[in-house]
This record gives sequence, structure tokens and C-alpha cells, in this order.
Amino acid sequence: MLRTRKLRRSLIVIVAAMFAAVSGLVFIQTASGHGTATTPPARQYSCWERWGDDHLNPDMAQEDPMCWQAWQANPNTMWNWNGLLREGLNDQHETAIPDGQLCSGGHAEGGRYNSLDEVGPWHTTPLENDFTLHYEDTARHGSDYYWVYVTKQGFDPTTEALGWGDLERVVTTGTYEPGEAVDIPVSAPGRTGAHIVYVVWQASHLDQAFYSCSDVWFGEGGPTEEPTDPTESPTDEPTDDPTSDGPTTGEPADLACEASATVSSWGSGATVQVTVAATGARTVNSWMLHWAWADGSNVAISNIWGAEHSQMGGLEMAEPVSYNQKINASDTVTFGFNVSGSLTSMPEMDCLPA
Repeated sequence: MLRTRKLRRSLIVIVAAMFAAVSGLVFIQTASGHGTATTPPARQYSCWERWGDDHLNPDMAQEDPMCWQAWQANPNTMWNWNGLLREGLNDQHETAIPDGQLCSGGHAEGGRYNSLDEVGPWHTTPLENDFTLHYEDTARHGSDYYWVYVTKQGFDPTTEALGWGDLERVVTTGTYEPGEAVDIPVSAPGRTGAHIVYVVWQASHLDQAFYSCSDVWFGEGGPTEEPTDPTESPTDEPTDDPTSDGPTTGEPADLACEASATVSSWGSGATVQVTVAATGARTVNSWMLHWAWADGSNVAISNIWGAEHSQMGGLEMAEPVSYNQKINASDTVTFGFNVSGSLTSMPEMDCLPA
């Protein structure tokens, strides 16, 4: 069953996930959101888009076993779909990333994305041999280049681990100026059946390289779903009142969280203190909030403590650090941040527990 992830643009979200251990006070710059391939979707983006609103549904184990194992291994793989990167490789991607670890960028980010290397029946996107790759640059890094690879005919991604020798580079781009997304024409002739589109994005703001594996099907005999439409991404406008929604299908009613905030404004900026509460009967092992500033407000986070901040399209996101990730039933945790720009109250907040 195809499930589409639709987040409401007008929500305030603090992104919950099982994050690598971080202790004490941390300050994260606002450009921590990055990017990945969204058409055809990278594995982590595909799992997030189809199951993000329903990730506790046990039916996923049978309907989508590869996404199921990824969610079980680390939900933050999906919540942070745009953060699979390595730093300081100086273009030596094949040297730094061993065979069998290409989809995780060589166990990048402390192993957060290791589940993406698992071999099996990943959900595929049907494609023609000539197609357009859509790549989101959510932090507007720009690029030195994109290298686009497609697996060679005869490689079976359902039974074989991906290695560099299984790939053919079919596109080498030049530079791109900073922007929200790029579209890259790709031609992969002579291929049928299941394949992997592998992308290396070398960002231009720093020596940061991003990696993605997109599972595709060329020709007849594959899945019947249409390719993911990136316009159904988290930038969608809300169609209902987010505060009136009940638990998402498959989510236990006793697993719940809420967030509230106090704002101390000084005109040209403000300090925001956020409290996240476990409001159900069960312990919240991880939590997530999303929010969006009012149009034209020019509010921007300048530093943050007790959480990590990233951006995704029109959304601001934050995720817990190790010491406030878990919330016992009826308990609370806090984090805070400073903003530049005029802010007297926070927008609506929606908390997603895990």
C-alpha cells in the first residue's frame, strides 16, 4: 500500500529521533538542513514520505519490510533524510567509502544511516530510461558537481550489496549556484528491471559530500505506482486544523506528546524556551516537532541549545540531543533557542512521538 507523507506547513516541529549521543549545551547554526534526491526518492526519503505519519503501524513489516527494518534500526534515518553527508573527503569518494556501504555514505553520521545498506526488496519507483533527477538543496549550499550513477545491467539490488564496480557514472555536472533544488537530465539506456540510482552531491559551501541510493524499475513488469511527486512534500499548505487531529492510524493512543513555548522578546530578537511533555500513558522514546514562521516575518534561529536544528523547505525542525530524547509518561523536557527578527509568540506546534 502506497502511503504519502504530508506534513502541514504551518506547524512548529521539534524533530524527534534516536540521535547520536550529545551532551551538555550545544549550539547549531541554522544551515544544518541539507538535501537529497526526492525524484526518484532516496531510500530514507521514500520511507519517510510513505510512512512518516504512520511509522508505528505494524503492517509496515509485511507491506514494506525494508522500510520497516530502517525504522526499527533508527527512526532518525528518516526524520533526517537530508543529512547523509561526509566531510573532508577531497573528492576521494571511492577511496573513503567501502563497497557495501555506499548507501550509508560509508556509515556516515555515526552509523545513523547504516540500515540503508541492507540488501532486499526496497520499494522501487518506475522510470523510463531517460528521466529527470530532482535533487533538493534545502540549505541552499550550491554545488561543485553532481555525479549520477546507475547500476549496470545484470546487477540485482534485491540480493547483492552495492559496490563501486556495480555502477556506471552516467552524468557529471558542472557547478550550480545555491538554490532550493536542481533538475538533472539522466539517460540510462539498455537497462530493465530493478536498479539503483546513486548520487554524489559535492556541496560548494564546504568540503561536504552527500550520498543517496534511489531504487528504481526500468521497463515493464515492476510496481505500478507513479513516481513520487515532490509537490506533495512537507511544503503543502494545511487543509485542516492540526490541533484537532487524533492519533495517526496505527499509532497507539497512549503514546502522545505536546509542546508549548514561552517567548521573551526584545524587539529585534527573542529567546524561546520550549517544553515538550509526554501526555500519554507510555514513555516517549523520541519526539519530533515541525513549525514554520509566518510568511514575511524574516525570523531566523541564531543559536539553539538542548536540541539540534535543521530546515526542510518551509519548515524549521529541531531534534533532541541524548539527554532529553526520552520522556517518561507525564514528564517533560526542555530546550531553547534565540532568534533574530521580531517574534512575540510561537506558531502552532505539533509533536510526533516515537
